[in-house]
Amino acid sequence: MMSINLSKSWVEMNSMYAIPNKSNSTTPKFLLQSFNSNKSVSLLKFYHSPLSISSAALTKEQIQYPQEKNRNHDTQLFDFTSYMFQKVNSVNQALNATISVRNPIKLHESMRYTLLAGGKRIRPMYCIAACELVGGDESVAMPTACAVEMINALSVMLDDLPCMDNDDLRRGKPANHKVFGEDITVLAANALLAFSFHHIATKSTGVSYGRIVRVILELAKCIGAEGLFGGQILDLCSEGMADVSLEHLEFIHVLKSAALIEASVVLGAILGGGSDEEIEQLRKFARCIGLSFQVVDDILDVTKSSKELGKTAGKDVVANKTTFPKLIGIEKSREFVYKLKEEAEDHLSGFDSRKVAPLIALANYLVRLMD
Repeated sequence: MMSINLSKSWVEMNSMYAIPNKSNSTTPKFLLQSFNSNKSVSLLKFYHSPLSISSAALTKEQIQYPQEKNRNHDTQLFDFTSYMFQKVNSVNQALNATISVRNPIKLHESMRYTLLAGGKRIRPMYCIAACELVGGDESVAMPTACAVEMINALSVMLDDLPCMDNDDLRRGKPANHKVFGEDITVLAANALLAFSFHHIATKSTGVSYGRIVRVILELAKCIGAEGLFGGQILDLCSEGMADVSLEHLEFIHVLKSAALIEASVVLGAILGGGSDEEIEQLRKFARCIGLSFQVVDDILDVTKSSKELGKTAGKDVVANKTTFPKLIGIEKSREFVYKLKEEAEDHLSGFDSRKVAPLIALANYLVRLMD
């Protein structure tokens, strides 16, 4: 029986943002190693956003708190349903106000189509919850929370293209390129990327310029060659490989899938005025949750239907991708998720138990999606 030894894999890795460059090369070592493959690499291959829902707004009836015994009494008393209902609707209202339909009409319609197509808004909620945990307000975090969701939206727009993962369905609706065409989708995705940084720079209030610059730098790294895009290239190079190790698969998804969740939490902590120590503890928490997010998505891909997922199920199997269930089985993958959640909660032990309740409840909610 295969055992999962976290101590020898991703848990001991330093943050991708804190590793000093020990060579003169500007290309990260992990990317140089990936190019040893004879397989051609498309730089436009983007990260696959998991765990979507098809409705544009949530009702309280749609939100069910995970029925799991929490280790902390304050978390048990936390009203997660009301919290998520309020935060999701606040984020949706803010997103709706960020981009209006103006010239060029088709470009802005395409940008709004995916951005407002629904979703659990997990990343914006993590950003806001982290900000509030260290003493900040929702209003301080909201522009950055919206920017993170813009990046998530543009990633799925590109990911669904025929030259990428070739999917016609996203969040229970036709993919962006099926409505607007591939050319408009590519341009709209790039427009969203540019606008996300513009939105942070121009709409952030109640926070120093120094923190705003730090937020922009952090977010840029999270989606660049040392984060989301770099992880996607590693994932591309691994397709069809028969000898992908658990450590290699973890490393891919720490970059490809966990990076944006990690950034969401870290950005919120920066904006809220968290200390360097608090920010690093929250970074470690978020990296655990981000990796578990991908493992859960892998499990759902083989256990749920396309209707339940709002996207085409079973695509990883068809594409011969190495996933956690393929490598270690579904049950071991589930064990891995719970191990990651426990590790994540341990990193929050130094915070006020009442203030940390939203982060723990969000982690539980995410994990219970696989059941």
